[in-house]
Amino acid sequence: MAASVLAAGMDYPTLKQRIEEKRQAFATAYAQSDSAQRHHLIDSARTYLFDRITLDILPAWHGTAWDFNGTTRVPRTGKIACGYFVNTVLQDAGFRLPRIKWSQMAAEPITVKLSHTIARFRDRPVNDVAAYIQAQGDGLYKVGLDNHVGFIVCRNGVVRFVHSNYYQREVGVMSEPLDGNNPLAHSHYRIIGGLLGDEMMKAWIRGADLDKAP
Repeated sequence: MAASVLAAGMDYPTLKQRIEEKRQAFATAYAQSDSAQRHHLIDSARTYLFDRITLDILPAWHGTAWDFNGTTRVPRTGKIACGYFVNTVLQDAGFRLPRIKWSQMAAEPITVKLSHTIARFRDRPVNDVAAYIQAQGDGLYKVGLDNHVGFIVCRNGVVRFVHSNYYQREVGVMSEPLDGNNPLAHSHYRIIGGLLGDEMMKAWIRGADLDKAP
């Protein structure tokens, strides 16, 4: 059973360091492996990163206040806008990406670039989104809305919307149900992209720049 390492006493900077060390270990093993072994390594890396993001990185940011111009790099210190939250989490997980550039862009083109599955919902009830995620299964998803961006996490069949919430600015980053009083439930348009697919994981293992990936 996977467990949080931050809950066991590790601090956030050490967590990032450990993730980078693990990424480098995966990179070394990947370079020395044949195609069958690489497939297994990608699956192992995906499981590892999903655990670290959902059990450690995202919870560490809970309670970081929202601000339209927020750009903090430190959880629960300063303020963070929704786009900066998403891209900081991915960067802290070890992905190479242009944090400032992507945080100031619309969500759709980045979601399309990163995702191995894409679904769009226009003027549909939020329950349709929840049903889609449940059908896809456990995983990390990026969701772009009318004027907002965040993550959807499905873990052990439980689906949550994790975002820097401008509805509750002082609380900011939170995890909540999809069908609550939030931008996801109220948005007319939603694009949902599955993250941590094979190509995205290969880029993580190799330390490749996601902005330059095909």
